[in-house]
Amino acid sequence: MFTGIVTDIGKVRKVEQTERDSRYEIETRWDTAGIDLGASISHAGCCLTVTEKGPGWFAVEVSGETLSKTTLGGWREGDPVNLERAAKLGDELGGHIVSGHVDGLGRVVSVTPEGGSHRIDIEAPAPLHRFIAPKGSVTVDGVSLTVNAVDGAVFGLNVIPHTREATTLGGLKAGDAVNLEIDMLARYLARWQETA
Repeated sequence: MFTGIVTDIGKVRKVEQTERDSRYEIETRWDTAGIDLGASISHAGCCLTVTEKGPGWFAVEVSGETLSKTTLGGWREGDPVNLERAAKLGDELGGHIVSGHVDGLGRVVSVTPEGGSHRIDIEAPAPLHRFIAPKGSVTVDGVSLTVNAVDGAVFGLNVIPHTREATTLGGLKAGDAVNLEIDMLARYLARWQETA
């Protein structure tokens, strides 16, 4: 489990195709001596398992299913990546409860300066758009954000300067694909309504 509070912008240092999957090496500012093999780390919102590590880097393997359903299939060497280590009991829950299971790809419609912040409008694919509500939570590329407005399949967010600088969201532009994870509570409430 994660909170959607990014603690490092890592960088893809190597991309390899293996017989089974794809393998990525990720550079980080974290002390990798404290990362166990088998640890779960959120990469742009995708929970991946550490399979190898060295000073200042670690490796993960990514299945074809994940590559087809997320932005990870388009990663290239040098690309920045939002990183978050799994939450521990007793950690501050600064964002919201995030599973690291991407529900689908959104498309950035526009990025507009608004006061000191930037408004980002994102189109969510069907049927995900029905799980996104004003003042609810959504995870975009691993970042926990509050939804400001919803108009059909498009929802709007305001991103403060700190979040733009501390995550990859500052580099988003119209047309970019983003990993979306809907709020866990919305997912289970909708399922309950379908079966009630």
